[in-house]
Amino acid sequence: MTTSDTLNELATALAKAQGTIKGAIKDADNPFFKSRYADLASVWDACRGALAANGLSIVQAPRASAFEGGWVIEVETRLLHSSGQWMADSLSLPVGKPDAQGVGSALTYARRYALASFVGVAPEDDDGNAAVKGVTAVSTSAPPVVPKGFDDWWADFLATADEGLPALEAAWKASDAKYRDHATKCDRAKLDAAKAHAKGVQ
Repeated sequence: MTTSDTLNELATALAKAQGTIKGAIKDADNPFFKSRYADLASVWDACRGALAANGLSIVQAPRASAFEGGWVIEVETRLLHSSGQWMADSLSLPVGKPDAQGVGSALTYARRYALASFVGVAPEDDDGNAAVKGVTAVSTSAPPVVPKGFDDWWADFLATADEGLPALEAAWKASDAKYRDHATKCDRAKLDAAKAHAKGVQ
């Protein structure tokens, strides 16, 4: 991460903003993995008002580069304060399918997670939001624990994409629920990329 020489005004403004930032509603569906997630628009809805009210803004600059026979999308996210103070970092993701749709998917994914991480937005369920109206949420969750054996399963599962979509779906259904849950929460871009690759296998 890079920052301006001083951060005192930005830090004060961000602390105030995070006191009113809401949780992002999981209002988008992933039909392949039968799950819901907070899309980019929901993350923006959760934080835009609080940021603007405290002199804060976000700029996200994308770039693409070739890497080991494929493409990588990099998004630099910069949090700016009206004083001129700033902080920035970049997130890079592989492009699952080398076309406009694949680039757009990776770009949106990177923007969504970078924005949520920078300002402290946590996703929340629709039913939880309805049950506790008026209560704001600030992200304090710790990174998820990787289940034992996940890395070996993950490598084997991704390799199944070379056998086509039916094989990939069968491998997903036969997998341990804790592995599926962790992959869905933490590696959605790779899941989407695996599906896209499997669909293209003849």
